[in-house]
Amino acid sequence: QVQLVESGGGFVQAGGSLRLSCAASGRIVSTYIMGWYRQAPGKQRELVASISRGGTTTYADSVKGRFTISRDNAKNTVYLQMNSLKPEDTAVYYCWLPGTWGQGTQVTVSS
Repeated sequence: QVQLVESGGGFVQAGGSLRLSCAASGRIVSTYIMGWYRQAPGKQRELVASISRGGTTTYADSVKGRFTISRDNAKNTVYLQMNSLKPEDTAVYYCWLPGTWGQGTQVTVSS
């Protein structure tokens, strides 16, 4: 049974930074595409960033240049470094690999 456990969310002022972590158990992250999604109140869940098995990354236009997704295969962990945060980045952030979601971690950015 695969599990994804996120951590690193919190409260930050606009312009600040946070790093989210997603630790996987039961599957080796290097063998899967993985991603970070987010869902703000009243909005649909949207893809923020993804990283392929080969390390190719993709980003939503709204976070390009500010967020970086990376993977540490030795730790079986995926990260999302978020810089220059904006109030519109406020959401619950979810880690994903095919067929599995994490429980989510809240990110709140104040203006």
